[in-house]
Amino acid sequence: MTISVLVPSSLAREADKREATRKLGYVARAAAVFRVDRLTVFPDPEGRRRYGDGFVETVLRYAATPPYLRKEVWGQRDELEYAGIMPPLRVRSQTGSGSNGSGSLRQGIVTEVGADGRVRVNCGLQHPISLPVPDGIAVGRRERVTVRVSSREPVRAKLVDEPSPGFVVDRADLDAVLARADGLTVATSRHGQSLTPGRLGRLG
Repeated sequence: MTISVLVPSSLAREADKREATRKLGYVARAAAVFRVDRLTVFPDPEGRRRYGDGFVETVLRYAATPPYLRKEVWGQRDELEYAGIMPPLRVRSQTGSGSNGSGSLRQGIVTEVGADGRVRVNCGLQHPISLPVPDGIAVGRRERVTVRVSSREPVRAKLVDEPSPGFVVDRADLDAVLARADGLTVATSRHGQSLTPGRLGRLG
């Protein structure tokens, strides 16, 4: 089952950008704790008035990026001025815990594409590693990839066509997302009714 959470671009309307960033960090942390697969940001006109239309999406994407890739992927951006105060997500592939285990997955970024069917990938090990590209997988420079690491000393790893642990962040119109949704959809509002276990059971 895929768990998707939709949040408005007006989610962070605090007057202080520091507190707005902290709030989004808590949202990202909750998504990791409850094993959400996807955070979708939908446009809300209120979201453009404070920090610009892309603030919420950018901060959440940054939070979903493993710490060892953040500098290379994001550099310095105004939206991320207070990114350092966000709580850690502690997603296994991001913290490196379990990385000595057989077949642990890590997110990486392609830093170089060779002419011999190999690529160099930064996946948070001591140095970027050279890996062959399996048949059926096409990758380009700066592209995110998933690496299965079976050993760190010596390094044994391979590219795999699998999603990395954690969640992804995208952007879509609310109507379009709801139109293609299947399964159970729960909407929240301060004007709605409380969702009790009994009510949830009747919905299921």
